[in-house]
Amino acid sequence: MEKTPAGSSVGVEDPYAFVERCDHLTDGGRCRYALEHDRHDPAFARKRRADEFACPVVTDAGPDWGWADCPHFRARNRSRECVRCGLDEHRQAHSDERPLLEEHHLSYADDEHTSHEITVFLCRWCHAKIHESWARIDDDASPDTEALAAREGRRSHEHAELDFSSAAERRDDG
Repeated sequence: MEKTPAGSSVGVEDPYAFVERCDHLTDGGRCRYALEHDRHDPAFARKRRADEFACPVVTDAGPDWGWADCPHFRARNRSRECVRCGLDEHRQAHSDERPLLEEHHLSYADDEHTSHEITVFLCRWCHAKIHESWARIDDDASPDTEALAAREGRRSHEHAELDFSSAAERRDDG
């Protein structure tokens, strides 16, 4: 099982199995990294430019590449739900409450095994279970009752803030 630099579990054998696409990939199958960051890796940018910036992973522009073969691959999940139990984030504006979801690294950019950053979102309850090696990301799991209660508490607070009362109703209250 993959480990963090500190030695705790990341909860998966293969981080790439949880990747949908590279953050640098455009909808047209082009490599945005080569276009926007050409000064960081001029040789890579020249190769991509010669292929009209086509991503070799998703197009026929290169040999059989996988995400692990690309030197500039990065995948940071943008989905706002826990990949393990499905709990959705419910953030409140102007609140300092701890978020329900936390970003979890499956792979680190400075790891000795790979140079790629791969992250997913986990609710804080699943995140703790993964790092303490009680669970794996691909477990069939449901949200903890504490997680559901925290999310519903936030929803209730939001609904209370959105309650409308007319001036006449407020005058009668006083």
